[in-house]
Amino acid sequence: MTSALRLSARSSELDGPALPPSMMERVTLIMDLFESPQTHLTLETVSRRTHLPRSTTHRILDQLVRLDWLRHTVAGYTLGTRALGLGGREIGHSALRAAAAPHLLDLAVRTRMVVHLAVLDGPEIYYLDKVGGRAAVDIPSRVGGRAVAHCTGLGKAMLAWLSPEEIDARYAQVMERRTHHSIGHLDQLHRELGLVRRRNGLAIDRGECFPELGCVGMALRGPEGPVGAISVVGDGRSSLDIVAPLVVNAVRAVSEDLFGAAEPYRRDVPDEIA
Repeated sequence: MTSALRLSARSSELDGPALPPSMMERVTLIMDLFESPQTHLTLETVSRRTHLPRSTTHRILDQLVRLDWLRHTVAGYTLGTRALGLGGREIGHSALRAAAAPHLLDLAVRTRMVVHLAVLDGPEIYYLDKVGGRAAVDIPSRVGGRAVAHCTGLGKAMLAWLSPEEIDARYAQVMERRTHHSIGHLDQLHRELGLVRRRNGLAIDRGECFPELGCVGMALRGPEGPVGAISVVGDGRSSLDIVAPLVVNAVRAVSEDLFGAAEPYRRDVPDEIA
C-alpha cells in the first residue's frame, strides 16, 4: 500500500463511518429516524445518529422542511404534511390507540359508561376507539365515524388548546348546530373554549351533539398541542363531575405512555364543572 493510500485509510478510521455517497442515501438515513408522527429530533440528535456532519445535516433538514417532508418546531424536527400523507397519519393513530387501549378499558369499567378516543381533523373529530360493552350500542357513534368538533366534549377539549386565530380559520361566524343546545356562533365558541381552559382542560357536553346524552372530555397534549382526546359519555342528566377525576387520571396515564411524562394537570376538579 502506498503512503498516500495508507494515509487515506488512516484518515477514514479516525473520521468514523464512511458517509453515504449519494444525496438520496443521506436523506433516507435522516427520514428513517422519524419512526412516528410523535417523533421530535434536534439537529444535533439527527447529526449524531446518522454520523453526518452537522453542516450537511442542517442543509438536508432545511431542504426537507422547505419541501414539507419535515416541519421545524420548538420541540425539534418532525414529520411534515407530505410524509404524513404517505401513511404517517395512520401510523400515528395506531400508536395512539395502542397507548390508550388499556386505559380506556379501565375507565369504562370504573365508570360503567361509554368511553371514546378521538382526534381532531379540521372542524371535525374522528373516532379512533369506543369502549363500553353493551352500553356502547345505545350511543350513536362509531369507530371511524365523525362528528362536528364544536358540538362535542372531545372536540372542545382539543379546540381549547388552539390559538384564537386557528379557531377563526376553522369556523364561520354562524356554525352548524346538531341540537338546540349546540354552540351556533363563533363568539359563543370562544367563550366556551375559555371556560374549558379555566377548568384546566375539562370540556363538558350536555346534549350538544346527541339529545339527552352528556359527556366530559379532556385532551391529550403533546409538545405542539392536542394529539387526541378521551371522553366518558352517559345520560345527560347524570352528574359528570363524579367521573371527571377518572378522565383526568386516564389522560395523565396515556400521556406518560406516549411522551414519557404527564402534563401538569390538576388532580382536583374545579367547581365550575359541577
